[in-house]
Amino acid sequence: MRFELLNMLLVDDNPHMRTLLTEILRAIGVRNIFAANDGAEALQVMRQHQVDIIMTDLAMQPLDGIDFVRLLRNSPDSPNPMAPVIMITGHSTLRRVSEARDVGVTEFLSKPITARGVLQRIALVIDHPRAFIRSGDYFGPDRRRRNDPAYMGPKRRASDSDALSI
Repeated sequence: MRFELLNMLLVDDNPHMRTLLTEILRAIGVRNIFAANDGAEALQVMRQHQVDIIMTDLAMQPLDGIDFVRLLRNSPDSPNPMAPVIMITGHSTLRRVSEARDVGVTEFLSKPITARGVLQRIALVIDHPRAFIRSGDYFGPDRRRRNDPAYMGPKRRASDSDALSI
């Protein structure tokens, strides 16, 4: 991968975490790294710079990672609603992960982070991009990670008439 071509945005209100992520990204060759303290500042940065991948913390003030991704995906003036988002969280409970997934987070990275974990998540969004889905109440990457041929319920992928793959 040509990491030096990536434009990364780090969104975290903890300066130590931003520094750690910056050092990991620089070590793998990323040159263009932008930073923001919260989701509102991140949207401003995205209006000024092209961003390829966003890494954001879940718990921030005043605009947390969930609200940031919700605005990124759904706001009419969003600078890039289809940007891949890697959510970094120490709150990896099923409820919080589901909540983040349901607003359009692309991948998750649990704390404590490692260089290997960061590299794996970046590789996933580059090598295995997920199709974007628009349905009545959701816009974002396809939340289904696997196709289960045994599933016989409503809303199968091929027959889901109200979802549009983008």
